[in-house]
Amino acid sequence: MPTYTHLLLAVDFSKNTDEVISKGLTLAAAFEARASLVHVVEFAQVDLSNELVMPQELELDQELLALAETRLQELVKRHGLADKACHVRQGSTKREILSLAEQEGVDLIVIGSHGRSGIQLLLGSTANAVLHGAPCDVLAVRVKD
Repeated sequence: MPTYTHLLLAVDFSKNTDEVISKGLTLAAAFEARASLVHVVEFAQVDLSNELVMPQELELDQELLALAETRLQELVKRHGLADKACHVRQGSTKREILSLAEQEGVDLIVIGSHGRSGIQLLLGSTANAVLHGAPCDVLAVRVKD
């Protein structure tokens, strides 16, 4: 069985976030590993027909980032994690999780998976995208909708 030293817990602030964190922290404790949280804010939709970036769109992105930072800090406090274990990124969820995992030397990514089927399975999911691009092991925690 592999030994993990740094786990990255990807959270989306859904009702299942605490379940994903709890499973990740249980593993971190078992391996005496560090645990970090990450939340990715996707870019706000921009009207591609307009070449100018409107100030409202920039303000919306900044508001979303600030809100994410506040919510992540609440999770950090609630679960007793150190402040340095908190990352808010902006961009493509898959790309940002994988990039952070590589930068931080993460050896296990813990992410929630809804276990979709049918057309949703064909279109893919964040958990699936992370799984197939990860530089390390990935634990997909089955969560219920």
